[in-house]
Formats: sequence, structure tokens, C-alpha cells
Amino acid sequence: MAMVTAFIAGLLFGAGLIVSGMANPAKVLGFLDLAGRWDPSLAFVMGGAIVVGTVAFFVARRRGRSLFGTWIQWPSATGITTRLVLGSAVFGIGWGLAGFCPGPALVALGAGVPKALGFVAAMLAGMVVFGWLEHRR
Repeated sequence: MAMVTAFIAGLLFGAGLIVSGMANPAKVLGFLDLAGRWDPSLAFVMGGAIVVGTVAFFVARRRGRSLFGTWIQWPSATGITTRLVLGSAVFGIGWGLAGFCPGPALVALGAGVPKALGFVAAMLAGMVVFGWLEHRR
């Protein structure tokens, strides 16, 4: 049942990305272009996501278990580290250059957007390199 629920949640998330324009790199780059033709519409998408996420996390923290009875695992790290800041910077630079972040890139790839193929290939290569470097540590 958890797999079915995850699949449905993924479909809902993907549909939300398409409807909101987050899977369209031109829309995202318009939002990031503060000095040019700035498109503030994605700020409302992000604001709505923050509100929904905040409520969901509040409810989940009080419950302790998912709707299907499995324990909810929370991250244990709470500090801001150099690795976190550098990773966030790399993420932001990639987002700004390509107009994609991982979720919308996968949705765009599924929708047949050619630019998404290059981004997803680079993302997977980066994940492999990161895994290799972490294993060496």
C-alpha cells in the first residue's frame, strides 16, 4: 500500500509542478531574473508550498506515525555546515543556469522536454561522483 500511496503522491506532485509552471525552465528563469523581466508568479507557488508544508510537518510531528502506521523518520542534523552551504550554492547555481531543479527536471523529462535530458544526465553524473567521493571519505 505504501508504494501505491507514494506513486499517487508523485503523480500529484508532478501535476502540481506542471500546473504551477515549475517544470518550464523559461518560467523559472523569468522568476530568477531580478534585473530583467521578472516574473513573480513562482513566489506565490513557493509561498503556498511553504504554508502547506508547514501545516503537514506540524501534523506529522504530533502524530509520530504515518497514516499507514510506519514511524516517521526525522533528520538528526540541525547545524549549518560548510558542506550544507556549498551544496546549497551548487544547487542554486545549477537551478539558475538550467531553470530546473531535480523534481521539475524529471517531470519535464517525462513530458519530453529535450533540455531536461541533459540536466537529468548531469544530475545523475553528479550523484555518482558525490557517492564515490563520500565512499572514499
